[in-house]
Amino acid sequence: MILFCLGFVCGVWLLQFAPSLWFLSLAPILISISPIVVFTIFAYRLRHSNHTYLKFCKPFLGLCIALLVGFFYAAILAKVRLNDALPRAWEQQPIEVIGVIASLPEHTVRAIRFNFVVEKILTKDAVVPQHISLMQYQAGFAYKPSHLKSHLPINQLNQSQFHVGQRWHLTVKLKRPHGTYNPHGFDFESWALSENMRATGTVKANASNKLLNSFVWRPAYIVERLREKTVNRITTVLAGKPYAAEISALVAGDDSAINADDWLVYLRTGVNHLMSISGLHITMLAGLAFSAVSFIWRRVERLSLALPARKAATTAGLIAALLYSLIAGFSIPTQRTFYMLVIFALALWSGRNVSMARVLAIALLVVVLLDPWSVNAPGFWLSFGAVAVIAYAMNGQIGLPHWLVASIKTQWAVTIGLVPALILMFGQTSLISPVANTIAIPLISLLVVPLALLGSFLPLDWALYWSHSIFAFCMEILRWLAASPVAIWQQQAPPVWSILMSLLGVIWLLLPRGFPLRSLGLTLFIPMLFIQPNRPQLGAMKVTVLDVGQGLAVVVQTKNRTLLYDTGPKYSAQSDSGSRIVMPFLRGEGITRLDGVMLSHNDLDHSGGLNSILAQMPVNWLDSSIPVDTKLGGTIDNKAVNLMKCYAGQRWVWDNVEFDVLYPAIESYSANLTDNNRSCVLKITSEYGTILLTGDIEKEAEAVLLATNLDALDSDILVAPHHGSKTSSTPSFIQAVNPTTTIFTVGYLNRFKHPKPVIVDRYIDNASDIIRSDYAGAIQLGFIKAKQINIAEWRKIKRRYWQDDF
Repeated sequence: MILFCLGFVCGVWLLQFAPSLWFLSLAPILISISPIVVFTIFAYRLRHSNHTYLKFCKPFLGLCIALLVGFFYAAILAKVRLNDALPRAWEQQPIEVIGVIASLPEHTVRAIRFNFVVEKILTKDAVVPQHISLMQYQAGFAYKPSHLKSHLPINQLNQSQFHVGQRWHLTVKLKRPHGTYNPHGFDFESWALSENMRATGTVKANASNKLLNSFVWRPAYIVERLREKTVNRITTVLAGKPYAAEISALVAGDDSAINADDWLVYLRTGVNHLMSISGLHITMLAGLAFSAVSFIWRRVERLSLALPARKAATTAGLIAALLYSLIAGFSIPTQRTFYMLVIFALALWSGRNVSMARVLAIALLVVVLLDPWSVNAPGFWLSFGAVAVIAYAMNGQIGLPHWLVASIKTQWAVTIGLVPALILMFGQTSLISPVANTIAIPLISLLVVPLALLGSFLPLDWALYWSHSIFAFCMEILRWLAASPVAIWQQQAPPVWSILMSLLGVIWLLLPRGFPLRSLGLTLFIPMLFIQPNRPQLGAMKVTVLDVGQGLAVVVQTKNRTLLYDTGPKYSAQSDSGSRIVMPFLRGEGITRLDGVMLSHNDLDHSGGLNSILAQMPVNWLDSSIPVDTKLGGTIDNKAVNLMKCYAGQRWVWDNVEFDVLYPAIESYSANLTDNNRSCVLKITSEYGTILLTGDIEKEAEAVLLATNLDALDSDILVAPHHGSKTSSTPSFIQAVNPTTTIFTVGYLNRFKHPKPVIVDRYIDNASDIIRSDYAGAIQLGFIKAKQINIAEWRKIKRRYWQDDF
């Protein structure tokens, strides 16, 4: 049974690496010949039943069959889900639909986001997936033509009027799921597929937008409405409190409003698993329900005669766990815990003694059967991995250890056991996690969560206040711990073989007491922790144009130095490309310090990620076209960085690679130039080729460059000015640069419609190859061979079956 479960899950997991689902065409053939194969195997076993080697072949054969079953099971479900797609012809077209708000709305400063189940399509010939994700910007309903205002009820102008379970008639503009795609980064399209979000879009202002039903009575919507009311109560009672979002996350699993700075503290201290509904919270609540019912049941004779107290208490604990899991949104950690509790409950009711390994394997199988894409989530591996490590570490003990000894050993096992997974998935692990968790787990699981639940479902405001106060006290300790310079270990993405070695090290370290030389297991961690990634040779360079959407971020690596040109956009108050894209890439590449950062100018699509980068990584100097006394992005702490102005004539050499600033002239800082036309223009020259980075310069700046630096403009690679806007890329500028390859850094179906077709045609007419970051993902340029620049598009290198072809 355990072997089959593991084989099935491995098969599902292997499918997620498939670049396409072409092999499904072979399914009819495999199905038709499978009876013959099974009959042949069965006949052979009967004929050679005494052969010893068959005893060894049977488990291997069963594993292979389970793997194939899991692989094709996931492939068939993937094909079905992918077929529910938005046709390209209907992208960004206004479509009228009727449907129901199906998820807890997420509020941001400017917008509200919610899942929408489409019930009816009113626009003729339109095709819309059943499950879509909608965003309604506050400004979208705030401004409307006067002839529309008179037709719209006042409550439709207020985004807070969207609630779970409401049926709406809406006009929407949609696009297929598409996100940024970078090395070591988050794959939005994979996540959208796992969430069954087959299109994303916005609600458009229209006279026909109206509320049809205040609530649709279906079980799923009832649960989501209860979650919404719970979050609203917490938000109302704790209005103005700094950690109200965390209390909402602990009760209802809604962590969308947690501050980015607070998340950084949780990550550095390794307690981020506690900031949402973890298995620990579910188990704790089930245990409280079990103890309470057991205490009462045993003291009522009639109840004890009707049903044994232990079975009644187990049922009560299971019901409590189910209710809490539903309120929490039934995430993967809650699913894993709940299914394990179900299996234990069934075993108890049936009178069987079930091993932890079998319980874990069955829970693993159930989760993957219900959601094959759960294997793509880090929480899947971390939650199951943590339980597996604890079960392994506690196995083989004689007697029950003291609770304090058991707690310390459990924390040690989880900390050391999850290091390989954390390093592989996130490029970092908290070194102070054991201390932080020892403090945070009792406070949060035993005090904060029970009080928060009590205050959320009963009119007891004091319980929520106490819950928040205890959490605030815990947070002060966590902030102090997170401030330690040794709080976290960050490193490059290790090779797979080193991860496997470290897993062997975990197994060896956690062997029972009495096994000799257990500490030698630490030596198996050495390759994972200390193998350094390959850097370019002297005179060569590696340039990565990151896919940050509508914006720009370029990482330039020489043999010993690293430069970051621009930091990408700011997406919201909680999110920017610095934390979501640039930092994961830098960590994955083993970059622990930026020797320099150049900000072309102060537009948020180029400087929006700066603060997150400065908060997480040392930077030697910052060169920009922004006055030194300006607060970049509004919040930069200037004391941490050596700030300079960029100007034509600046030049430096790193590892035989030359960096030359061609624009702006130092005199231009006193001129009345736009931010775009003050962009820093940087040319980088290696032994094997050149690249020109131009920021958002427009035709006026291009004319100055042609007049002052005509001979220096010629380059092999050009990152197109201003994302391919009509205000840039004049024919004379293109001819002067004469790039063999031109890169447009643009967002998918961006509202500016960059790059403009006329601009693209100009580069094509100049015999330049065109690469778009929205189609290619990150673009990696290897200047390592004479007269040959290696160009790799990440969407081609790491192609997956859920991605679109362009």
